[in-house]
Amino acid sequence: MMNAFSLKNKIALITGASRGIGEHIAMTLAQQGAYCILVSRKIEGLETVVKKIEEDGGKAEAIACNMGDLEQIQFLMDQVKEKHGRLDILVNNAAANPYFGEMINAEEWAWDKTNDVNLKGPFFMSQLGARLMKATGGSIVNVSSINGIKPAHMQGIYSITKAALIAMTKAFAKELAPYKIRVNTLLPGMTETKFSSAITENKEVEKAVISMIPLKRIASPSEMSGAVLYLVSDASSFTTGSMITCDGGMLA
Repeated sequence: MMNAFSLKNKIALITGASRGIGEHIAMTLAQQGAYCILVSRKIEGLETVVKKIEEDGGKAEAIACNMGDLEQIQFLMDQVKEKHGRLDILVNNAAANPYFGEMINAEEWAWDKTNDVNLKGPFFMSQLGARLMKATGGSIVNVSSINGIKPAHMQGIYSITKAALIAMTKAFAKELAPYKIRVNTLLPGMTETKFSSAITENKEVEKAVISMIPLKRIASPSEMSGAVLYLVSDASSFTTGSMITCDGGMLA
């Protein structure tokens, strides 16, 4: 059964891979034998992760791409097709949460940027990625959030996009099943990343959040990568349209 987790000779693309959850997902998939294409808006952080993977014996490359820009997404996928000829694994992890406040005071820029990165990007990445997977099958994982199930205070727009990402996952799962392409979603809870620093750096707010988590702590980014490994490997060969929640019991 352990061989079912092997990703040897697989081509994997991970967005938002320069740090946090995306970095740890990339390193885990590379450790299992996947050739990892790391994507983020800026190339500098990606090159550091590529170096870590190579020092650990894995293989990876870095490509800069803004997930809110369809032209850049198309160019990215054209590069993958030209160099590798296929794609086996896609992890849509990149996300944005530029506005922390009440929805009634939100401006158009906040809505547009959050939707562009959190929903438009994953949609067209999945669309173009699926075209590369149609001949051989594959696996797509969308990194959503428990906020997609239970909207967080002052994070309404972000929560809306994460809920929509769950619906998108299920829609793609049904449509792509005939091509042996599985589509699932990961729902992280509070995780120690730069993305969550607005909460974790405020000790009173952090304490309040931890009080709602049955395991009484915040997760490390590495605790998300095992669930993704399961979803992209043959260990989950009969799993599609599903959610794995890693939240310390917060939604229980």
